[in-house]
Amino acid sequence: MDKTYDLLVVGGGINGAGIARDAAGRGLSVLLVEQRDLASATSSSSTKLIHGGLRYLEHYEFRLVREALQEREVLLAAAPHIIWPLTFVLPHHKGLRPQWMLRAGLFLYDHLAKRKRLPGSKALSLTGTPEGSPLKPQYTRAFSYSDCWVDDARLVVLNAQDAMARGAEICTRTKCTSLSRQIDHWTAELTQADGSQRTVKARAIVNAAGPWVTQMVENAGLGDKAAGLRLVKGSHIIVPRTHDHDHCYIFQNDDGRIAFAIPYQRDYSLIGTTDVPYDGDPAQVKISDQEVDYLLDLVNGYLATPLTRDDVVWDYSGVRPLYDDKNANASAVTRDYVFDLDTGTGGTAPAILSIYGGKITTYRRLAEHAMQKLAPVLGNKAPDWTASATLPGGDMADGDYDRFLGDLRTEFDWLPQPLLERLARCYGTAIRTVLGTATSVAQLGQQVAPNLYEAELHYLIANEWACDADDVLWRRTKLGLGMQPDQIDAVHHWFATQARLGQAAQ
Repeated sequence: MDKTYDLLVVGGGINGAGIARDAAGRGLSVLLVEQRDLASATSSSSTKLIHGGLRYLEHYEFRLVREALQEREVLLAAAPHIIWPLTFVLPHHKGLRPQWMLRAGLFLYDHLAKRKRLPGSKALSLTGTPEGSPLKPQYTRAFSYSDCWVDDARLVVLNAQDAMARGAEICTRTKCTSLSRQIDHWTAELTQADGSQRTVKARAIVNAAGPWVTQMVENAGLGDKAAGLRLVKGSHIIVPRTHDHDHCYIFQNDDGRIAFAIPYQRDYSLIGTTDVPYDGDPAQVKISDQEVDYLLDLVNGYLATPLTRDDVVWDYSGVRPLYDDKNANASAVTRDYVFDLDTGTGGTAPAILSIYGGKITTYRRLAEHAMQKLAPVLGNKAPDWTASATLPGGDMADGDYDRFLGDLRTEFDWLPQPLLERLARCYGTAIRTVLGTATSVAQLGQQVAPNLYEAELHYLIANEWACDADDVLWRRTKLGLGMQPDQIDAVHHWFATQARLGQAAQ
């Protein structure tokens, strides 16, 4: 039998990583297990926004929107290298929501929470302006407002890194196969990547398994007590850049939904998302032809130069594990998070806290609220602390990324600018650990693929739980998007070689 932890967190998405970080920072002993890679499901398949959720106002989710609006600047200060302000342009469509309604919604958006760094909304003319240039000429008026962009998978990794730095144990490729409730603890059976078994004990369980949350409830022998889960698929497409400026567009559709067209990875635009009920295996989720057509038709209603299927260079889909509020419309199902705390019939058994729903934007508050919920159970009354704490790589002077980047250009003047800027965006102040003692590009080791050197790969293996090429190319970085098949194969080959070298050294 292994050691007893205060908290076993099942699930390495944003909610699980955020809770593990918060709990470890309160002095609790924490073990997080994830059956695949960190952020390998829903948390790497988002629209990559830190936003209040303008359209949620129509569903009267004022508490959720207010909390999300408050979190924008908290997270911006915590990780300015992977989160940055983004201006949204909302063209007025004469056949849809009237201007007064858009103004009213944006007024609420501006005033539901205080803003320090993000500007408020304003009206725009689209005639003869950069914002109007990619659009059809009938769109002459628009509104702009501010939210933030985030590298979603990296946000998960940074939370896991900070959790580990504060004492948590993070185990990827480790599946929790069963949970057994004892008098004063849970016993968990874990299966690791090599097939070996591990048994641990924990005083409490956090079930942050996302789309698999009800499966974990069943594993705990509590299937008859599971709350309602609503799986909703959200899909996105990536196309060549649709516009030259750095603003994002938010396009209304006649079904009441919206879609974003977001500048992405320099050369592309990210378009999404859909809302489709889903009942399949969350690990096998894929975009459908109908979803591709839906997104193309929606944005082509606005773009002067229409997109076709041939323009789609990549796509991805994720499954949102929402709380089932019985709403018949998948788009209107609440995005708020719901906790289901089970402490047994008499209320004194070891607790399991299951999490339904949630958004990347509110993950930190969700984690804080989860720990407040568990405080009476664990007897830990440590104060909330994450609101003013930076994430790894975010500890730059005054959170000023531009000044930080300028200093890096002087410090590492031997690095090609595109590579320097990418590494700075990925790793923030941890770029110095990535580069180590190198003083020339040659000292970064083999260039395994364009702009990807061995020094970075070794860093990702040693510090970010990267185990294979997919972990690097599609989650830790998005370099796979611009690579040719032979270049992707080269990264797979490099990992295979490292594995053989590791086996030979044993």
